[in-house]
Amino acid sequence: MKKILCALPLSFTLALPMIAQAETVYMAGDSTMAIKDVKDYPETGWGVPFQYFFGNSVTIDNRAKNGRSTRTFIEEGRWQSIVGSLQSGDYVIIQFGHNDEVEHKKDRYTTPEQYKANLARFIRETRAHGAHPLLMTPVTRRYFGEHGKIKHTHPYSPLVREVAKAEKVPFIDMDEITRAYFQAEGDRDSALRFMHIPPNTHPNYPVGVRDDTHFNHLGAREVAQLVLKELEKMHHPLAQKLRTPDPKHLALKY
Repeated sequence: MKKILCALPLSFTLALPMIAQAETVYMAGDSTMAIKDVKDYPETGWGVPFQYFFGNSVTIDNRAKNGRSTRTFIEEGRWQSIVGSLQSGDYVIIQFGHNDEVEHKKDRYTTPEQYKANLARFIRETRAHGAHPLLMTPVTRRYFGEHGKIKHTHPYSPLVREVAKAEKVPFIDMDEITRAYFQAEGDRDSALRFMHIPPNTHPNYPVGVRDDTHFNHLGAREVAQLVLKELEKMHHPLAQKLRTPDPKHLALKY
């Protein structure tokens, strides 16, 4: 029996729809953004809930890591791993400062000059690969001072603003935004968003913890929502790639 080989006409093959490649959003930062080990829960970086805002056209690749500064992120090859993966049209969210600015921690401290140079390097190398950088100041620490005002604790935030202006890069001032947000919530309610755990209530923290730098699940989600709100206000392309809501979530429930 003869076998009949059928080939699709060229005109038909050309008409087949092209499968669009998903854009990747790389996240470069420190513990306030990072994915956590189970032993650290309920501590949560804001990059964790952020990933669930987007549909299938966007992949979130969170490379942020606890304790990293711009200097150590480069020294450990973490930045190069992002650069080596970048494709044209990708995005890179850059947010450092918590560790760079702590002078007594010699293993991670970065001078102001080097900090600015590192941020500029991140921006320029991202653009060199046809990708889009987004620069942020670090999120606030929750230290209330007199008159119910949260203290300014990031001496490097002005440096980020300088780099953003010099490099003409999309920029979100998360230091200002999160400080205003948690200040409006007040001392008591804002504490519910941070790692405040009484003794003998969580197996990961048997003696309790009071941490005014790192978020719990609720705090991380709210900070991620603040980022999303800013993306929408600035008409950033990522704001057009959000997940489509399930119709049943749009129905009124009584």
